Amino acid sequence: MTPTKETLHDAVINCLRNVYDPEIPVNIYDLGLIYGIDISDDFKVHITMTLTAPDCPEAENMVWQARDFVSHIEGVTDVDIEITFDPPWDFERIPDNIKLELGFM
Repeated sequence: MTPTKETLHDAVINCLRNVYDPEIPVNIYDLGLIYGIDISDDFKVHITMTLTAPDCPEAENMVWQARDFVSHIEGVTDVDIEITFDPPWDFERIPDNIKLELGFM
């Protein structure tokens, strides 16, 4: 089956939901750390993400895991991850159902 941008986008999200911030027991997608997922016509994936803090000690590990997981999706030709702090991450980026699970509401 030939992948489409839509099927790859869904697969990327599923992969990112397997990468966890070790300080908060939530995956990086549901934590709101992913600001954008762009897939080019030749199936190169560009992910724009942030961190919970600029000096996050696990940043390198989370980026490596995300790149590794996404690169193994059938059809993906390349993975680029851009880290940004604009806008800075805050707890408001976490969906209400996850906040409830974590006891933040």
